[in-house]
Amino acid sequence: RCTSDPRHHQFAGRTTTHCAQSHPLPHRQAFLGVIAVAVAPAGVGRWEEMASSLDAPNLDDYLTADSLPQEPPRSLTLRDLLDISPVLTEAAGAIVDDSFTRCFKSNSPEPWNWNIYLFPLWCLGVVIRYGLLFPLRFLTLILGWMAFFTAFFPVRFLMNGKNRLKSKIERKLVEMMCSVFVASWTGVIKYHGPRPSSRPYQVFVANHTSMIDFIILEQMTAFAVIMQKHPGWVGFIQKTILESVGCIWFNRNDLKDREVVGRKLRDHVQHPDNNPLLIFPEGTCVNNQYTVMFKKGAFELGCAVCPIAIKYNKIFVDAFWNSKKQSFTMHLVRLMTSWAVVCDVWFLEPQYLREGETAIEFTERVRDMIAARAGLKKVPWDGYLKHNRPSPKHTEEKQRMFAESVLRRLEEN
Repeated sequence: RCTSDPRHHQFAGRTTTHCAQSHPLPHRQAFLGVIAVAVAPAGVGRWEEMASSLDAPNLDDYLTADSLPQEPPRSLTLRDLLDISPVLTEAAGAIVDDSFTRCFKSNSPEPWNWNIYLFPLWCLGVVIRYGLLFPLRFLTLILGWMAFFTAFFPVRFLMNGKNRLKSKIERKLVEMMCSVFVASWTGVIKYHGPRPSSRPYQVFVANHTSMIDFIILEQMTAFAVIMQKHPGWVGFIQKTILESVGCIWFNRNDLKDREVVGRKLRDHVQHPDNNPLLIFPEGTCVNNQYTVMFKKGAFELGCAVCPIAIKYNKIFVDAFWNSKKQSFTMHLVRLMTSWAVVCDVWFLEPQYLREGETAIEFTERVRDMIAARAGLKKVPWDGYLKHNRPSPKHTEEKQRMFAESVLRRLEEN
């Protein structure tokens, strides 16, 4: 008989005392065997069934009452896991909705030559685009460059000094050359709004899809653009031709260069005879479906900001230039072998810094206007992350926020 608190089990009308804590499992099985023999053969089948059911150990007998679950456990969900840390939430969000990568992703055209009826037409189109249109467009471009250099170099190097006549001729020649470029793509460009004029204390800002944005705007008005330095033949054009219209070059990796460019910007907008200043505040090419953060430098000059919205129709070709995968030369070849480049350009109303408005708020307000007009989606990303890794300051700030959240949870517990 057990000295501990007994548990009573009924066997064939008789009461027996049994304690799971004081009897090991082998003794328990022997005890059940004696009972089975005592009642045999009358209830052999019944007692064998009961003995077999009692042979398996009951874990509840070995647990205290307060350790038993009070309610059935529920399965963990993804929401429970993400609630552990905001860092996990942010990481999962980046995986599910990677809006940064989508900003710089080229959209492949959907194939339409999928049956025997359309395939011959597609082949005919390839022959026309590469065998007829491309040679004619390339010839047009070569003849245009020959005419341009024939007139530009004498004006550039023979006319001494800086005077209005020389600047006007150079400006018209640059506009003519940009028009030749647009003709080599069979560009269908629609301009909406008043034509830009040369006035002091104004700067034009536009969304950026490709280097051809500058060419499309330059054929309308000779802008002085802020542009990244490029190697090769593009760098040659920058140094010998575009400097004549007051363009400013910079190296995005050189901090000292940025300071020099800032001073040049402030000096440029104050002079009434300078060409209108054009800035692409995104700082990189985006695929014309999104708009990334604008740099606030153009909005701190204390002058009128004139927004320009550029939207390309991708019915014939995607005008986005992915500089990581394609050189600008091959980008132009792709445009010249397409049917046409279709684009809409909107010159919006000038905007001024409002009373009590910060430069960042002013920047976002102008970005909202451009995004709404061109049908672009806003994303809170810095376009420079396409070329550079995040700064150590940004990484350290994330680490500090994560450490504070962990310490806060530990203090709560």
